[in-house]
Amino acid sequence: MIAYLERFIHENDSESRPNDDEKDQLPNICHSLDLQGTIDCVATGLAGKDFGGMYTCEPLALIRPASADDVARVVRAAYRSPNLTVAARGNGHSINGQAMSDRGLVMDMRSTEGNHFEVVRMNGETFVDVSGGALWEDVLKRCVLEYKLAPRSWTDYLGLTVGGTLSNAGVSGQAFRFGPQTCNVAELDVVTGEGQLMTCNKNENSELFFGALGGLGQFGIVTRARVVVQSAPDMVRWIRVVYSEFEDFTRDAEWLVTRPEGESFDYVEGFVFVNSVDDPANGWPTVPLDPDQGFDPSRVPRTAGSVLYCLEAALHYQKTDHPSTVDKAVNSLLGRLGFIEDMKFQVDVSYVEFLLRVKHAEESARENGTWDAPHPWLNMFVSKRDVADFDRVVFKRMLKEGVGGPILVYPLLRSK
Repeated sequence: MIAYLERFIHENDSESRPNDDEKDQLPNICHSLDLQGTIDCVATGLAGKDFGGMYTCEPLALIRPASADDVARVVRAAYRSPNLTVAARGNGHSINGQAMSDRGLVMDMRSTEGNHFEVVRMNGETFVDVSGGALWEDVLKRCVLEYKLAPRSWTDYLGLTVGGTLSNAGVSGQAFRFGPQTCNVAELDVVTGEGQLMTCNKNENSELFFGALGGLGQFGIVTRARVVVQSAPDMVRWIRVVYSEFEDFTRDAEWLVTRPEGESFDYVEGFVFVNSVDDPANGWPTVPLDPDQGFDPSRVPRTAGSVLYCLEAALHYQKTDHPSTVDKAVNSLLGRLGFIEDMKFQVDVSYVEFLLRVKHAEESARENGTWDAPHPWLNMFVSKRDVADFDRVVFKRMLKEGVGGPILVYPLLRSK
């Protein structure tokens, strides 16, 4: 893990507050924008913080654009100004203030979420055009309920905007099969740093297309995305199995993600957890999938160390599939794995419920107040060659008592 120091800026820090000259210039700026959306110069609290909770600032104004043209007008104003900055804010899930603009303009892209939604069929493929400000959870519900379609690649948490995850990567348990979300996009509408609204794909304005995808918002603001979709399953068999040895865990996970499509699970992830009952955020209680399921520590070998490993998988199926067919497919895969005997947890849930699984954790966290706590977060790609050493040094030593939150670890294919 990487430790770093971050300067905390508090609401009473005078350096973070816009000065009088900047505030005096604001009416002229706002008038010149001539937006269809709204400009809020008073209630800007939403725009001064993010999910990371480690950094705060005070913007000049919070803008809620009504269209991509509004977004372009705001960016052009910043481009022409010697010191005015602008930031696009999706659902505010940046970690180090990327969705904020100190003494600048913040655009709440959620106000554009309803601007696009259309299923497009071309060249034998099916896509859905969605707004960059739409939440993935809303895209999911609408695609499944109205068209029985769904994007192929997801993030674990779907309370994020389309433009936000496409500006990063969008990695979850389907990435071993389809690649991250950035690999499942055919076309974008992007507002560039000069305030131009451009359509781009792999053939038209290709540099902008590949720059914007995973470009951390530094090549433009995504206002529309054409996302690859496929037929949506009805149900999911959701499974967790426990390991005491990292070598067994990685061997099985790697075997699953290298199987051909149709001969493995549809989702593969995993996590590290503390070998203790006393840690509600990182210990035994985090493994069972149902309140009626219990974690039996007597099944854990006495040779187990301070941390254990959980392999998480899911198999898609339809309501018309016979239960014995689903059982046979699941058991044939689990029978090849070397997890701890009787350390298996499984439930059958709807496809939508499975993809919204983190939503339930969010609701609980909001109730107990932890949702508003700081959330430092680090994503890393570790080579297969080094992952055993990483486990030995980081998981077993540095983080043997957990981190007060999830520690996810699962394989991805370099080709994806």
